[in-house]
Amino acid sequence: MDARVEDYLDDKLQSTTDFDHLDTLLSSVEYQRSQLQSQLDDATRELQEARRSAEDRQSSLLAQIDEFQALQKSIDVRLQIIAQSDAPDEAIHRLEGPMKQLHKVDLAYRYLVLLQHVETLRQEVRAHLPQSPKAALEPYTKLKQLSLRLKDLQGQADGAAVHLVTHVDAVAEKLWDEMKKSMWDELEAVLKARGWPNNVDPDSEVDQEWLQCFEKLVDLQVPEVLYSPNVVTLLPVDVMAQIFVKEFRFHFMSDKPTSSPQVIGAHCFPWFTALIEKWEDFFRENFGPVLAAKFADTAVSKKMVYMDPVCAFITSMLPVMRDKIDSTLQATITDSAFLSSLMTQLMTFDESIRSGFAYDGGDVEEGWEGLTTEVLKKHFRTWLDAEKKFALERFQGIMAAPDARTIDYDFAGPGKTKPTFAAVRVTDLLQSITAQYQRVRRFSHKLRFLIDIQINILDEYHDFLRGTLEAYVSITSTVGRAFGVTQEQLDALKGTGALEILCKVYGSADHIVNTLRDWGNEEFFITLWEQLQSRAKASENQDNLAGGMSHDHVKDRVSAAVGSEEDGGGLFDETIAAYSLRRKRAQEFLTEALVESHRKAFKAYLHRPQWSTFADEVIDLAITAELDEPLRILKRDLDFLSKALGAAVFRRVWRGALDSLNRTLWSDVLVSHRFTASGAAQFRRDVRAISSVVERYIPDGSNSLSSLSDGIRLLNLPVDPQEGELSLKQASDMVFTDGTEAKKVLDKLDIDSLTPANARNILQRRVENAE
Repeated sequence: MDARVEDYLDDKLQSTTDFDHLDTLLSSVEYQRSQLQSQLDDATRELQEARRSAEDRQSSLLAQIDEFQALQKSIDVRLQIIAQSDAPDEAIHRLEGPMKQLHKVDLAYRYLVLLQHVETLRQEVRAHLPQSPKAALEPYTKLKQLSLRLKDLQGQADGAAVHLVTHVDAVAEKLWDEMKKSMWDELEAVLKARGWPNNVDPDSEVDQEWLQCFEKLVDLQVPEVLYSPNVVTLLPVDVMAQIFVKEFRFHFMSDKPTSSPQVIGAHCFPWFTALIEKWEDFFRENFGPVLAAKFADTAVSKKMVYMDPVCAFITSMLPVMRDKIDSTLQATITDSAFLSSLMTQLMTFDESIRSGFAYDGGDVEEGWEGLTTEVLKKHFRTWLDAEKKFALERFQGIMAAPDARTIDYDFAGPGKTKPTFAAVRVTDLLQSITAQYQRVRRFSHKLRFLIDIQINILDEYHDFLRGTLEAYVSITSTVGRAFGVTQEQLDALKGTGALEILCKVYGSADHIVNTLRDWGNEEFFITLWEQLQSRAKASENQDNLAGGMSHDHVKDRVSAAVGSEEDGGGLFDETIAAYSLRRKRAQEFLTEALVESHRKAFKAYLHRPQWSTFADEVIDLAITAELDEPLRILKRDLDFLSKALGAAVFRRVWRGALDSLNRTLWSDVLVSHRFTASGAAQFRRDVRAISSVVERYIPDGSNSLSSLSDGIRLLNLPVDPQEGELSLKQASDMVFTDGTEAKKVLDKLDIDSLTPANARNILQRRVENAE
């Protein structure tokens, strides 16, 4: 028996009572058997149906395969027949003509539809004018967009449909002209009826019809204003300005005397500004609200040429002014003097328009570039050459003036270095040149003026000063004299001649240096330097930093700091360095000249043999006779230099000269001769006389002779001292004992500039200590 059946019976018949339900159990088993048999029958039937369906699909697929293979064979046969036949080529050739005709007909149809659409748009525009310019703008905008689209497509199609594109563009342009003329004529009729401008009071208000015509023209032009990349003149303002344009041409561009190019600054520019000033309030009060309402919330709301009717009026008037300036330049471009004057007047005119009427020319960031910039784009090189020629002629005239090389003692007060008249006039010339180009807008133009004219003149004047120093050296040096020196040149050095030559160089160089440093702190030159630095750091083209000048060229002429990341530097660094070197050399030569002058003047005094003579009276000694001439020369030199030089350099020059004199008197007198008490007293009297002269011009200047004075004090120790004084013998005994005792002597005498060795050497000069 099946084990599962046994388990089932054990589960169902677990007790004798379960036999009472045996019939029920049998019925349940029979029912389950019948269900399972039914499911088995269904599964058998579905399996048979699936097998029949698979056989049917297989037979159908085999039939389709046979059909496809037959079709493929048929196609292969037909392809072989076609490949061996000329019939398709002939058919295609016969169809080319009709196809081309069909394409032309289709293209012509499309052209006609497009032209019909263009004409429809044009009629729509005309139907709205002049009553409703806003409504007319809608079909016109579609027409304009169509024209632009056709141009783009023409570019993609290698220039096809030239006549169509040209026609549509011409229709759009002509229609725009018709629209403007229609509205123009309406406003012009209104103006004529009111007698504009002769019968219109500048303080009056316009009527409603006039205002409506003005507003219609603005409405018509709003899209052009908003989308044009360039500044456009407002049509209603053009209509109102045309009468003034005609008047301008009558006065300044006809055969009248006021049309002469030479009087453009005297008549033309003042007439223009006076006209704007006359109608300024009229335009602003009557039409300002209209423009504000149309453009206040647009992309051009910050441009005064659209927001301010006065600026719009200026924009409408500027074209005729440009024509006048162009004709003036054509007639006078070869006249350098007039060109210089014209550019100055033109810059003044531009500035009056900018500042007087807040005119921005449509450029919110930089402002109006001005007519000057427009002119300089064409004629800058001509103007620069004219200004350079004029400036060099003035420079040459300055240098050729009779008083050019004369010191200008009235230039500054006492204690200030005095330049020559030429140096003062050169800086004045440079200042006037700055005024010429200071208002120029373009950076490259400013830099060109600075380098080509101002620095060029400074270089020439520097060469003159350097040549003066070189000539001085050649005259005064042994090597230079070997090549020949004229008597006239030698005479020029006599007296204070040498000092005067050097003071001229020093004072002139000092004046140039101080002036350039002052200019370096001015806003104009600081801004120019900052612009140069920013360009130099950002520029990748080293051959054209600005105005065609290379980076190295600008750096050599201006400053080594150009393009560097370090702070500091200025436009005149190289020039200041060159002049500072000339100034330094002149100062050194001044000291050397004083030393040489004193060497010659003290020559007789240095060889005086009377220092060892004895005298009974040493009170109220007179100055040594041989010292009269040196004192006179010393006073002469001090007096001259005190007037020509500033206090600081005056002290520096004399400090060096007096140091040399101190060494000379020390070595050639104090430690070279024998002195008696009277001789020492005489020498002390002489040195005091020298110090007195120096102190008169240089307070505390005699400090340069302090070591000599201390030595003389030691030299004048008395043989028979008064009570409390140190005698010559006592001092000598202590000094010659050892260094410590010698220092005690010096300390007691309050002498700090001498060493024990100096003290012993000086005391040996006394005749009393000869043994």
